[in-house]
Amino acid sequence: MPKIMETKIAIQGIKGSFHHQVAGSWFGPDAPLEECMSFPALVQSLVKKESGLGIMALENSIAGSIIPNYALIDHNNLHIIGEHYLDINMNLMALPGQSVEDIQEVHSHPMALLQCTEFFRQYPGIKLVESVDTAESARHIHNGKLRGIAAIGSPIAAQMFGLDILAAGIHNIKNNQTRFVIVKTENKALPKEEINKASIKFELDDTPGSLATVLNVMNNSKLNLTKIQSMPIAETPFKYSFFVDVTFEKYKHYEKARAIIELMTTHFKVLGEYKNGMV
Repeated sequence: MPKIMETKIAIQGIKGSFHHQVAGSWFGPDAPLEECMSFPALVQSLVKKESGLGIMALENSIAGSIIPNYALIDHNNLHIIGEHYLDINMNLMALPGQSVEDIQEVHSHPMALLQCTEFFRQYPGIKLVESVDTAESARHIHNGKLRGIAAIGSPIAAQMFGLDILAAGIHNIKNNQTRFVIVKTENKALPKEEINKASIKFELDDTPGSLATVLNVMNNSKLNLTKIQSMPIAETPFKYSFFVDVTFEKYKHYEKARAIIELMTTHFKVLGEYKNGMV
């Protein structure tokens, strides 16, 4: 993984969170962090130049896309310069000396709760409470010495905040991954020969087959469509913008397709050109 160091790295959450793990993988364990309690706060940290780069979760293999984050990247003109796929291990944790039967409430980030719905069907009496971060929930329990309350998070968070893991690997599907993107306010240009993935956004005229035509251009240009996400355009009811990820073997194939698609669409925008994190 590339190691890019400049000013602080903005993450959503605190040390012990999954964003913190990605920061360690990308920038090393000693990278200076700016801990942000929400994604909008993370973006503002970048916009105000309080941080040089940011790490944002974009989608999870169980819970799906974090749609508001697509809008945050787009509306604030952030550039995706890389991506990282992290294996997510969700664990139920609480102060020592308790069992699952002692737990009345579980606090965690909404995406974490969504990834563990099957487990909590076994415990209908447990109240699920949304919080700003997995690791912050663990810290809150530790600092307040709260019994009867548990958190969901990583084994690292349990270790950092002195909590026991009451149930390990409680996510619905064992192969659980989250895709994170590395963002900054200015584009980080890589040599073309190193780029094999791109994220673009576009809007279309309301004509039959317009989206299919764009997809045909991608196929004919040897691009592999790995993600398509639609989002309503607030100013125009029942019209949508499309966020698309494509991979390719040769940059010239993508470059050709990009030029054609830009002519076929309205409000075309490149959100990032970077290395495929799955390779």
